[in-house]
Amino acid sequence: MSAEASGGGAPPRPRIVKCPQCGGASEYVPGNPYRPFCSERCKLIDLGAWATDSYRIPVEEQDQGLDAQEP
Repeated sequence: MSAEASGGGAPPRPRIVKCPQCGGASEYVPGNPYRPFCSERCKLIDLGAWATDSYRIPVEEQDQGLDAQEP
């Protein structure tokens, strides 16, 4: 049994990810309340962008052909 499996040894290194808002380094660990963001500021900027419809999911509208049909 290894030292890591038995709970001994060094703790695992935190996973470092890129902040989706500013691109800075952010620790993706339970202790970071803003994950995946690096700070409360970046989290709130992203939330504001969603709230003001700055982010949109593209949708292709399909022509139903209702105008082209004759009774």
